[in-house]
Amino acid sequence: MMKRLKRLALACAVAPLMGVLPASAMTVNYDCRACETGTRFYQARELSLAWTGPANAHLYADLITAVRGAASHGLDPADYHLALLEGADPFQADLELDEVATDAYLTLAAHLLSGRLNPVTIEPDWTAARRGRDLVAYLQAALGNDAVAESLEALAPDQPGYHALRAALTRFETIAAAGGWPGVDAGPTLRPGDRGPRVAQIRARLGATGDLAAAMPPTDPATLPPDPEYFDPALDMAVRIFQHRASLDADGVVGAMTVAQLNTSADQRVEQIRANLERWRWLPEDLGRRHIRVNIADYSLEARNDGVVERTHDVIVGRLYRRTPVFSASMTYFVINPWWETPPSLAARDKLPAFRADPGAVTRLGFQVIDRSGTLVDPATIDWASVPANNFPYRLRQAPGPLNALGEVKFMFPNPHNVYLHDTPTRGLFAQTRRDFSSGCVRVRDPLALAEWVAAESPGMTPARLQSIAAGDDETRISLTRAIPVHILYWTAVLDSDTGVRFVNDVYDRDAVLIAALDSPPPPLE
Repeated sequence: MMKRLKRLALACAVAPLMGVLPASAMTVNYDCRACETGTRFYQARELSLAWTGPANAHLYADLITAVRGAASHGLDPADYHLALLEGADPFQADLELDEVATDAYLTLAAHLLSGRLNPVTIEPDWTAARRGRDLVAYLQAALGNDAVAESLEALAPDQPGYHALRAALTRFETIAAAGGWPGVDAGPTLRPGDRGPRVAQIRARLGATGDLAAAMPPTDPATLPPDPEYFDPALDMAVRIFQHRASLDADGVVGAMTVAQLNTSADQRVEQIRANLERWRWLPEDLGRRHIRVNIADYSLEARNDGVVERTHDVIVGRLYRRTPVFSASMTYFVINPWWETPPSLAARDKLPAFRADPGAVTRLGFQVIDRSGTLVDPATIDWASVPANNFPYRLRQAPGPLNALGEVKFMFPNPHNVYLHDTPTRGLFAQTRRDFSSGCVRVRDPLALAEWVAAESPGMTPARLQSIAAGDDETRISLTRAIPVHILYWTAVLDSDTGVRFVNDVYDRDAVLIAALDSPPPPLE
């Protein structure tokens, strides 16, 4: 917070003001993380102590309570000097200990407000504005109102998804502390009606998380307990509950994928929840009254209005080697019956090999070929085998129609990634559970219904009008009266109305990097 000489100078200045002896010359060793903010804090209060001395010790005690409570947010209380604070005597006026307490408050406040990590270090494409506040004034008010712990809690995201993750964190930490749950051996697929020792393992596993109790019907005390090795209807229901929470097909059939999820440890779930709590803290306070939220990992889109999910859509996202980026932008218009201006990279990387293999596909798929002077070129005159990929000399455009790569509708929100939402002619892919098939853009199921929602506040753009436009062949741009925020996000643990929290496959393997960063020493705030 200050160099040692500055601390001693401040100590000498504080003593006359407070009527107490300054701190001793012995330096308190700690990593100062909110140094600049802390300096401004003491300047604003004219060098008076905030936490130590008989008049302030109760605030110090409240701070320790709040720091311990950081664990309920998936944060490590040790990062906020807990051991040092617990081992000191706040009734003794001590400048250096006061500085430690201030640094603990300001660092925890900043982490709850906008994340322990800078999201750009994890998601380089991050563009959403993080929450901000004048923490010097905020801390002054908290001290004046005797509301240290309450003020810190108030900085955390006040979102149902965040609250659900905190509750799940407590639940899974309790299970982990008790030793976790038993595993299930690998083996053949198990179905209702089967019998054997692996069925008993599944029963014990689901009993540990309460899924079996939730599935059991009320029983007469005189009823004999179920055969543990028999896959009965209650166990079938418990398996389905678990499969839903693990984002698997809830069919009651225990195959390799279900066994793998059953054997995911309680400690692993705790870390998964911690990662997603951090992702929530990166988001702005206001995502938009009407906004669209895409979860890449869950292959899902939500259209929200005043906190209510009014529409949900399945989506297809980018392949592992062409990943959909995480970012936010504003949708300003959409296009019905769009032409597809093929990006140069895709033209050379995807279309050129296809046209070399089948030159007739150019015309059959509705492509126009345009040279560098802007002149249309007859594709039949082109020797595709001799066209270079490195310096691809043409521009490709695909006409509207059933084979158009964008389908019926594309939704535009200008961004540096050239990523947008659109329809697709390969709609059968939506039947797949794992849907990472695109080149980075987000393909939407039932896009015309989403267009109706998007245009709901644009005068004259009724569902009937949009349907009429779509029935034609002309490309039509629909400008929005009010821009709609679009948030392309990545969450692997999400709010679920049935199970509290639902876990999602980490399709891009992003959790491990985030968890490792959370377990590393936090960086300075400035």
